[in-house]
Amino acid sequence: MSQDFQDVPPGENPPGEPAPQKPQRRGWFGRRKQPPAAEPQTSDPREMKRLARQRRWSERSKSPFVVAGNTLITLVIIAAIAIAGTVRIFENRFEKPGPASAETTMIVPRGAGTREVAQDLQSKGLIDGEWTFVVGVQATGNRGKLKAGEYTIPARASMRDIMEMMVSGKVTEHAITIPEGLTSQQIVARLEADPVLKGDIDEVPPEGTLLPETYSYILGTTRQQMLERMQGAQQRVLSDIWANRAANLPVKSPEELVTLASIVEKETGVASERPRVAAVFINRLKKHMRLQSDPTIIYGLVGGKGTLGRPILRSEIGKATPYNTYVIPGLPPGPIANPGRASLEAVAQPADTKDLYFVADGSGGHAFASSLSEHQRNVSNWRRIQREKPETETDHAPADAKDQAAGAGE
Repeated sequence: MSQDFQDVPPGENPPGEPAPQKPQRRGWFGRRKQPPAAEPQTSDPREMKRLARQRRWSERSKSPFVVAGNTLITLVIIAAIAIAGTVRIFENRFEKPGPASAETTMIVPRGAGTREVAQDLQSKGLIDGEWTFVVGVQATGNRGKLKAGEYTIPARASMRDIMEMMVSGKVTEHAITIPEGLTSQQIVARLEADPVLKGDIDEVPPEGTLLPETYSYILGTTRQQMLERMQGAQQRVLSDIWANRAANLPVKSPEELVTLASIVEKETGVASERPRVAAVFINRLKKHMRLQSDPTIIYGLVGGKGTLGRPILRSEIGKATPYNTYVIPGLPPGPIANPGRASLEAVAQPADTKDLYFVADGSGGHAFASSLSEHQRNVSNWRRIQREKPETETDHAPADAKDQAAGAGE
């Protein structure tokens, strides 16, 4: 052994030889791990505290609990993004225009559940996802809020549109129009002929107790309910009109006002003439003259049927009935039809005239007169028109007893 290596302590390199290189540690994927950086040396107490805090946070960040928490937060964020995307896709499908190309009527039965409604919508081609509708109704808090009824679903209506329509109860409304001047029997016949109304009518209401109007109703409404609505409407309108009637009218009760209004209603179909026609009858009542109204003759002959089906015969002008105002003085015992609001108002507020007569003028209206001589000239003119136009209907107008033919058909 050489002298140069005799006194070398164990673990040290002989003089003149380089120290052996330690193998470097490698991390994942073969990357070399860097040795920890030497902490900076400082004597500043505040800087030393800051460095100590930094070391503690660094050590905590390597804790298994911290790593697990960070992983969990990351997963939650990813899940939230996925859920938000799914919700958005669902909303787009729930709100997109529906597949129906035309307006469709649908009936939601009483007690039907959301699933049952969805199945019906799907079968009618109004939606293209039964479960999407069910989930949408539940997700919006409307489960159990879909109202029964008949709905008219517009073309291309979305699931949301349909849901909101059914939640709000925006059901389809039907309508029935009752013309002025019909008898109660004729009105009942119209209600019975309506294909949507339900049920039977207990009895024909008294004449003049129904208000002719257009009434809206929904599926399931009964005919008796419609009659009761018409009666209630007539009572309200009559009460208001009676309270605002002109002074010194010869009608002494609301019932008499209705009776005279029914005659006015049957005498003219021209709205602007009603107050003047009413004035003729008011003036005649004040002078104790017979009303001589053809429609009262007809009602005395056929009652609630309303129409005679032929012209009045001369022999019927003097035929005594409780309603024939050519024979009886004053008003008949009751209305001869159901007058509308305008005729009721015309009697309550008649025109300010001295007219006592009127006869058809050939234009659809009437010629009025305050004296018999003037009226006879108007009648002669009407006779001439009748000769020129034989098909023209005879006049329904009051005439003096000296010229009964002026107010009756031949």
